[in-house]
Amino acid sequence: MLFNSIDFAIFLPIVFILYWFASKGITKYQNFLILVSSYVFYGWWDWRFLFLIFFSSLLDYFIGVALFKQQDERKRKVLLWVSICVNLGFLGFFKYFNFFIENFNTAFTFFGNPISNSSLNIILPVGISFYTFQTLSYSIDVYKRKIKPTTDFVAFSAFVSFFPQLVAGPIERASNLLPQFENKRTFEYSKAVDGLRQILWGLFKKVVIADNCAESVNYIFNNSDSLSGSTLFLGGVLFAFQIYGDFSGYSDIAIGTSRLFGFNLMRNFAFPYFSRDIAEFWRRWHISLSTWFRDYLYIPLGGSKGGMIKKIRNTFIIFVVSGFWHGANWTFVFWGFLNALYFLPLLLSKRNRVNMDIVAKGRVLPSMTEFGKMGLTFGLTVLAWIFFRADNITHAFTYLSDLFSSSFFNIPEHFPKTTLGLLIIFIIVEWIGREEEFALASIGFNWPRKLRLVFYYSIILALFVFSGEQQQFIYFQF
Repeated sequence: MLFNSIDFAIFLPIVFILYWFASKGITKYQNFLILVSSYVFYGWWDWRFLFLIFFSSLLDYFIGVALFKQQDERKRKVLLWVSICVNLGFLGFFKYFNFFIENFNTAFTFFGNPISNSSLNIILPVGISFYTFQTLSYSIDVYKRKIKPTTDFVAFSAFVSFFPQLVAGPIERASNLLPQFENKRTFEYSKAVDGLRQILWGLFKKVVIADNCAESVNYIFNNSDSLSGSTLFLGGVLFAFQIYGDFSGYSDIAIGTSRLFGFNLMRNFAFPYFSRDIAEFWRRWHISLSTWFRDYLYIPLGGSKGGMIKKIRNTFIIFVVSGFWHGANWTFVFWGFLNALYFLPLLLSKRNRVNMDIVAKGRVLPSMTEFGKMGLTFGLTVLAWIFFRADNITHAFTYLSDLFSSSFFNIPEHFPKTTLGLLIIFIIVEWIGREEEFALASIGFNWPRKLRLVFYYSIILALFVFSGEQQQFIYFQF
């Protein structure tokens, strides 16, 4: 069920009304309704995968209880590794089985020993990368005694399958979200209105920005061998905004929808394209995944402790694994490796934590130095996104080769004026709201009521007038 579909537009009000009125404010009834609604939401794609998410919930619930009761550290480690191996085993099979088989075949063929192992027709369950990491973090935190396990299976299952963030995050921690399922929730008008504003902006990002950019991006990348370098550069820029509008738009809708039900999800994007270096970009992009890898992989590997060689090793591991998490394609691995290379000069010069504040905080415009740093960071990011979007490694390098040719200075053959005009408006609104949780969090609060209504209704009108051809959310494939 897509957030930008008629199905969801019908589904959400029904669940909302039942949640606040039919449940009579009783927490266990609300949790049960959330659980059932989440399973309906997820089963809308393919009901067969409901068994997978149910098994994952069941496994980690009982492992959490057993970890808390067990005092023998050796047995506790065994329990933890059962959770890790089973969860990553499912993820590896559904997401990477064919990738490893195909590369295994290619390697033997290269050395003159062709084999005929065939791949399987495996359907990737939507959101498996997200809820797998969510349940894993629960087991790990219980093992480390950072949190106590819940004894409420319905609440835990609702936490794992919570429909707003189930299929594309944010990847929530049990320490933040699970207690919210266990505590009493009351309706707050201001919180609900704030959630609706964030949903509205998320829909604008997805329907108006991402979907319009997608039409041009698909055309340019599918015909890259016959287009000028300037057009290919435009394609890279448009994809950067497509993936940002698509993914951060989903996160905004998820967070806003959660607020309607009295939940607070973690922030997932913090205006990353206003970053002044790559380190700042990664503190602001897909925050829930970046912090997950930091806490459950980078720090266990030693983090920033030890010599520079270990720091470099750990950094490259994190970025490459992050790339591989996104999909079974060498383009994602290289994308992660390239970002690690971008990060390396900052690490070596110990300047990776210089830009910790909001750019141009309290000012209308950035300085020329800040503007130049943002431009350079964005340009490097666009080049990396080309690998993310390309069909394969060969396509990516060919695309870059054609981009950096003499035709780079030609007038682009494809120039979507309406999309570029909408992008300019979008960037201005994002810049104005960059000090808030999301762009519309405070814009218009001090305006006259009529002007404020015109602003919001203009956004709603844009959803219908300027909506692009409907595209599936990019991160559904991850």
